[in-house]
Amino acid sequence: MDMFIKIMFLIIFFAVMIGVGIYCRKQATDVNGFVLGNRSVGPWLTAFAFGTSYFSAVIFVGYAGQFGWRFGLASTWIGLGNAFIGSLLAWNILGRRTRVMTQHLDSATMPDFFAKRYNSNALKIASAIIIFVFLIPYTASLYNGLSRLFNMAFGIPYEYCVIAMAVLTGVYVVLGGYMATAINDFIQGIIMLVGIVAVIGAVLRINGGLQATIGLLSQESVEVAGGIEFKGAFASFFGPDIWGLIGVVILTSLGTWGLPQMVQKFYAIKSEKSISTGTIVSTIFAIIVAGGCYFLGGFGRLFGTMGEDGKPVGGYDSVIPTMLENLSPVLIGIVVILVLSASMSTLSSLVLTSSSVLTMDFIDPVFCKKKAMDEKRKVLLMRIFIVFFIAVSAVIAIVQAKSPVLFISQMMGVSWGALAGAFLAPFMYGLYMKKVPKIAVWINFVLGIVISGASFVCNLTGAKFDNAVLEYFKSPINAGMLAMLLGIIITPIITLIAPAKDSDRVEKIFACYDKKVTVSYKQAISNNEAIEEAVTETETPKASAEEKKNNKKTNSKKRK
Repeated sequence: MDMFIKIMFLIIFFAVMIGVGIYCRKQATDVNGFVLGNRSVGPWLTAFAFGTSYFSAVIFVGYAGQFGWRFGLASTWIGLGNAFIGSLLAWNILGRRTRVMTQHLDSATMPDFFAKRYNSNALKIASAIIIFVFLIPYTASLYNGLSRLFNMAFGIPYEYCVIAMAVLTGVYVVLGGYMATAINDFIQGIIMLVGIVAVIGAVLRINGGLQATIGLLSQESVEVAGGIEFKGAFASFFGPDIWGLIGVVILTSLGTWGLPQMVQKFYAIKSEKSISTGTIVSTIFAIIVAGGCYFLGGFGRLFGTMGEDGKPVGGYDSVIPTMLENLSPVLIGIVVILVLSASMSTLSSLVLTSSSVLTMDFIDPVFCKKKAMDEKRKVLLMRIFIVFFIAVSAVIAIVQAKSPVLFISQMMGVSWGALAGAFLAPFMYGLYMKKVPKIAVWINFVLGIVISGASFVCNLTGAKFDNAVLEYFKSPINAGMLAMLLGIIITPIITLIAPAKDSDRVEKIFACYDKKVTVSYKQAISNNEAIEEAVTETETPKASAEEKKNNKKTNSKKRK
């Protein structure tokens, strides 16, 4: 009976996902429809698409497990940072400007934005390659956490879990494109909201409620710098390692500003009102889901067993599954669907981004110079690449599971660090600053790749440093933070030293922000005459000087 309940949850979930893909297939016939949903996605769908692409099994299993173990309840700050920096500020600073400028430039991808904003086809190709290379390990990391939970709930071997998730995601993304992804993200987001609240309540009840559970956690001790034993560190405000905590908050929060699969959600926003509503919805979603995940992970030490090295037996990725294995069959079924939803929504976003970038920003400009591909051929090629990306990431996930070198959070950290380090500063400043030169963009690309790549090599070889600063930045998390912050600092400096010289071209691009539009009373109502006159004036084109002169002559003749 227990297994029947779990299987029924899965069957219903799979049927809904595929049904949505079939329903949306008619809207995915051209590039604009397949990649951006014809730029007509409403606020709730956009907000949930943003949130569910943000939070996956990597967060729920990998990050919550590792950082909950390391920082205790202080890891909740990571979730709050994700909500207020990664969601609220991202929507306010990037949302509207991204939507307006990308439509003005007729840009559907981040590499295409770089090409048209900085007038460089080489930037387009280079950024497409970076996305192609670094989104694959991120995609592969999604399978690991999900498959651990499947193995705990159903006893299904890891390889079969990976294949099932890959096939199901591929079906609905290939059929319905972005719109199918957005609708499924909304459904999956509702499941995530309900699931995380239910799971937190159930886990806390195991130890007698919130207060009793925090009391038990406060008895745990850890040795901090200087050999001091810190009792109660894991129930404290900032935890035992505040600098490590800050690095994670910055990477996982500020990093979303430079991730192509996140920023691309702003391209598809329907209207001005959608931005306001989407900002509020995505922030609340992040507070509940991200805050809830890290809060839950903070109790990991009460459930896992510590090894001699201070790490949990079975690795960080085993912490959350261990916490959940004694829950009721219904709750385990909810957890499996929750993590399945989180993983599939992120996976669909990643493969859609990767395939569209590779098709439009690499294959088309490099191999189709004489004759550009038509719409149908581009969509077909994107569908082929979706299957390719899913297959490659699944193979990597299966191979990586048998290697002890990298666990989930490390794989994600390398990808986030390289992508956000390379793209965050040139994208953000490209929306606001007119004189950013191409050389600044290239320097950001190099910084992101070199710093994250060096961190990856150090972890792969097990290198140790006597220098505390080098040892700190050896972590993929801290290396990614360094790459982003360096880009944010040096880009304005380079702009002052060597500003871009194509001012006329850039002025035409930035003119999109000054374009006047008419507003109907359905959208704006005012009882202020001055405002109404100003709106009326924008609705009626101003007469030229010659027209005014002619009008005066006509009126004069009429008076005579």
